[in-house]
Amino acid sequence: MIHEYITGLIEKGIETKLIEHADKIYVRNQVMNLLQIESFPDEADRIINDSIPNILEKIITYAIDHGVIEDVLDDKEILSANIMNCFVARPSVINANFNRKYEQSPKAATDYFYQLSINSNYIQMNRIKNNISFKAETIYGELDITINLSKPEKDPDQIKRERAMKANVNYPKCLLCYENEGYAGRIGHPARANHRVVKIQNAGENWYLQYSPYVYYNEHSILLSQEHRAMKIDKRTFERLLTFTEKFPHYFIGSNADLPIVGGSILSHDHYQAGHYEFAMTNAAEDYSFKLSGYPEINAAILKWPLSVIRLKGEQINTLAQAADHILQTWKYYSDELANVIAFTGDTPHNTITPIARSRNGGFEIDLALRNNRISEEHPLGIFHPHADVHHIKKENIGLIEVMGLAVLPPRLKDELIEIRNFLIGATTKVEAYHQAWADWIKHEYGTLSSPKQAEMILKKELGRKFVKVLEDAGVFKEQIAFERFIETLNR
Repeated sequence: MIHEYITGLIEKGIETKLIEHADKIYVRNQVMNLLQIESFPDEADRIINDSIPNILEKIITYAIDHGVIEDVLDDKEILSANIMNCFVARPSVINANFNRKYEQSPKAATDYFYQLSINSNYIQMNRIKNNISFKAETIYGELDITINLSKPEKDPDQIKRERAMKANVNYPKCLLCYENEGYAGRIGHPARANHRVVKIQNAGENWYLQYSPYVYYNEHSILLSQEHRAMKIDKRTFERLLTFTEKFPHYFIGSNADLPIVGGSILSHDHYQAGHYEFAMTNAAEDYSFKLSGYPEINAAILKWPLSVIRLKGEQINTLAQAADHILQTWKYYSDELANVIAFTGDTPHNTITPIARSRNGGFEIDLALRNNRISEEHPLGIFHPHADVHHIKKENIGLIEVMGLAVLPPRLKDELIEIRNFLIGATTKVEAYHQAWADWIKHEYGTLSSPKQAEMILKKELGRKFVKVLEDAGVFKEQIAFERFIETLNR
């Protein structure tokens, strides 16, 4: 049935406007070459009417069964991306289309590029559908909970291949460099043949916009620097974030912090994350406002949020960036032993900021989450990091996405939560040892539950409460009086 699959894929490519009817024979020949097929019937017996990802999976199965590739992750990913690359226009065409759409509106431009990234299977929608996602009501609003099941697990053969690989290849320099555009991939480096980026002039520099292949929220995008340089939070960061929201007012944009423990997974390449989504933090209430000396035109407030966050509102990008930098520079050197905050150990810095910017109500606002990455004997993974009592749920770093109120939880929880659910309804007496105390507490609070549905509802609620505790652990000021001491320092 491979001819039907190829024909079906081409018809879906035409339907989704990846290609035009005039491209049909060319694309078919390109795909045939990749699959080592030498001839094609005049007409396929029937046309497979299915989604692009589903048809693509069937074609990859054919390639494995007929010895075109081995049944290992990298081979499958590389062939899949190469097939879809036959359907994707060159970067110059996509950039021209994006810019033409931008003249209509910024949203028209991003809508075009996002849909292209889905249709080309660069955004892996079939895998993303595997994620378990829900809202959890908390005292801070509805937080997003996601159990991440979208990234494929490496099989033993794949792991063996990576260990056996001895060549030290430094191209592209990292997973974010714009040189990944169209890169076929190799053992240990993901296939990017169908990957495209759009060039964005931002604050006088070349940046590139792309979408995440495993989106965690609507239009989850990445803005990456053309230059391969380390992450750094400074005044230029604030200017770039705010300028981006001026160009794309329907998108928020934020940056991971630039220090280990409190930073993101890739600190070697300067980049930001953006998207068309409202997190709980976006609509967080103001706990109390304060005056920022030297910036009377700016509204400053502390958010009612589990982390320690200052929100600045204003109409001028330059003034907001200056005020944000004043807070950053003060915070970088700020110590308060009563709050367990120490700025330096020797020459090693501990204080930095996770910033998030957005355009709203005709003005701009920027949230500054204060971060500290110091460790101690009691908390070897970080004093302001998820503590040991929540490690059974979340042990990883708290990055930008979590700061805004979206929990990205490990895949193991899928089966473990089912086990806890069964424990709560009396169907089993055993759960993982690290969950036992939590499961016992829930049963003590709610008693033995009557149905799996009731148990799932309670588990979602309690998982939300656990995530709140995760975020509260990451907050540097546990009491308002400690925050007020820092504000006094800002206004000296």
